[in-house]
Amino acid sequence: MSRVGLRILKLPVLAVAAIALVPVLCLAAKEFVMPQAEPAKTYPAHDEHPLEAVAVAVDPYDLADKAKIFSVAYKEIGFLPLFVVVTNDGNQPVQLAGMKAQLVTVNRAKLFPASQEDIARRLTRPSASTNRYPIPFPTKKVKGGLSKEAIEEIQNAQFEAKAVEPHSSQSGFLFFDVSDISVPLAGAQFYLTGVRDAKGNELMYFEVALEKYLSAPSH
Repeated sequence: MSRVGLRILKLPVLAVAAIALVPVLCLAAKEFVMPQAEPAKTYPAHDEHPLEAVAVAVDPYDLADKAKIFSVAYKEIGFLPLFVVVTNDGNQPVQLAGMKAQLVTVNRAKLFPASQEDIARRLTRPSASTNRYPIPFPTKKVKGGLSKEAIEEIQNAQFEAKAVEPHSSQSGFLFFDVSDISVPLAGAQFYLTGVRDAKGNELMYFEVALEKYLSAPSH
């Protein structure tokens, strides 16, 4: 066969190979981007304290179309991502450094946010419990470990804000281990305590009914 013929035969093969690489390249290029937060009181599931000019909202990322912002399949490993938004409509900063979140299910099970180590452990060992002794959070990919992209996503998605400036919002994700709960949102309540004003006085706790999210028309 002539060289020209060989080149003609190679072209379709190269084209198929290039097409096959497209999904891989797209997946590799995917980078976590934090959702744009709207004012807390615009979300179906929120609790507003008008006198204190602070509102807290919870937006569960329980559906596939919302969860596609992640590269990590949190639902498949038993975690529920909750997008938490804290809005300060007052004229003074609000402190979040000491805030504590809790998800209470309809059966009164009290769940606390998973740590980065909890999520990393579950990804590398799917049967591992989040209640075991903490392991060092990996800083690079090891054999059988996490990819750099997954590590960065877990770190960047977390709610890390320590304060909310006047007339602004802070947001981020809290992840709850719901692996043993069939319907974690129905009848559940989200509580946020430890929010303080500029003088250090603790505000009344925030209580967000997740049923408001489930019954919202958009949901």
